[in-house]
Amino acid sequence: MSDESDTGDEQTMEAYRYPDGSITYPGHPFGPGGEEPTGTVDLSEYVAEVVTWTTSTATPPGVRQPNTLAIVEFDVDGEPVRAIGQVTTEEVEIGDEVRPVYCEELRDPEKGIREPASQEWDGFRFEPTA
Repeated sequence: MSDESDTGDEQTMEAYRYPDGSITYPGHPFGPGGEEPTGTVDLSEYVAEVVTWTTSTATPPGVRQPNTLAIVEFDVDGEPVRAIGQVTTEEVEIGDEVRPVYCEELRDPEKGIREPASQEWDGFRFEPTA
């Protein structure tokens, strides 16, 4: 199943840090307090905990089937940061620790409804640490 790539060292799962200490993923031009970001945090350097998960068996064209998705929470210097994404396995439980791993194709660009060159197809999945 492994379409995960070992090139993840160059890739970052970039979250934005704001003056009030909050961190959002994905980043936004303005944070919860209405201020612009002051820096970034690479979430790929952290381990997260699964908050909840689901498995989709009716996926869009080009997305693997079944497709397990999870909402995970990172602890970045005491600040919670949540993200949603695919899980590398079909088996995951609430409370599991996961780490982000880079994937060159989260879906098959040839099977989508958009022109393949019109968007990016890479991103991060979450891999259980145990």
